[in-house]
Amino acid sequence: MGDLAVGARSGHDGPEDRPERHDGTVPPAVEDAATSASDSGDGEGGGGTREGGEQGGQPKKQRSFWKELPLLIGIALVLALLIKTFLVQAFSIPSDSMQNTLQKGDRVLVDKLTPWFGSEPERGEVVVFHDPDNWLAGEPTVTPNPLQRVLGWIGLMPSSNEKDLIKRVIGVAGDTVECKGTGPLKVNGHALNDTFVYAGNTPCSVDDQGGQFKVKVPKGKIWVMGDHRQNSLDSRYHQQDKNHGFVPVDNVIGRAIVIAWPPTRWNTLPIPDAFDQNLSAAAPGALGLAGAVPLVLWRRRRLAGGLTGGNPRVSSDGTAG
Repeated sequence: MGDLAVGARSGHDGPEDRPERHDGTVPPAVEDAATSASDSGDGEGGGGTREGGEQGGQPKKQRSFWKELPLLIGIALVLALLIKTFLVQAFSIPSDSMQNTLQKGDRVLVDKLTPWFGSEPERGEVVVFHDPDNWLAGEPTVTPNPLQRVLGWIGLMPSSNEKDLIKRVIGVAGDTVECKGTGPLKVNGHALNDTFVYAGNTPCSVDDQGGQFKVKVPKGKIWVMGDHRQNSLDSRYHQQDKNHGFVPVDNVIGRAIVIAWPPTRWNTLPIPDAFDQNLSAAAPGALGLAGAVPLVLWRRRRLAGGLTGGNPRVSSDGTAG
């Protein structure tokens, strides 16, 4: 190192500082080092900067786009899978049971996030749910190609393997839902103004397979019906299954929030105004209290009148004697 330092100075201070052999010649190694050091020191004070602005070593080579492409694809697939699992998922509408709200071939996006926070289906929502008890028996299934399988698995397109249905929530736990004649459909005694029902359909179907009914929705279940009332095999027509036509809340994947495809059908899926009215069932305790209050007041008045008129120890102004 001492020789190199000296050699570096010799590039500026002159040849008299170079070490020499006994024969008066400069050793080749020292001369090469001196030349290298002097070349690296330019007008900037010997900072060691190479031509082109690179500092020490070779310039860093940029990674090829084709080498980065698999990594980018992998990240995109992981993100898509996470989105499908926890946020939203696309579903395809395979039938006409929800016309005219949804048409066959529509793609809808389903909110899967809110159920993770304990949110449960509400009346009027359009929900996607797993087949409760073989509702889709006999329905044809499409055999997807390998690419469709992969895209369906990660949620970039609807999965044809999943046995899922889409209907509108009519009743939730505690509700009494009733259809008599052609309608109207009633929830807890309130008639629904079913403006969302398919044009030409009646709110209730007159048949002996399930169209005429009166049911009370148990805890943890919902009652669902299609908007195309005369073309929907919904809760009405599965009252003989293990759930008696009700759909377990745990089977609900999420709420359909928007029609995403085709572009000409882009639209949100809000809750119809018919469900904005107060449809809640009065709790038995509240009904009992409402009936008990007049009885208690009447009894108090009767007792007060009897004491005033028949007890000599109590005066008419309420003062004890």
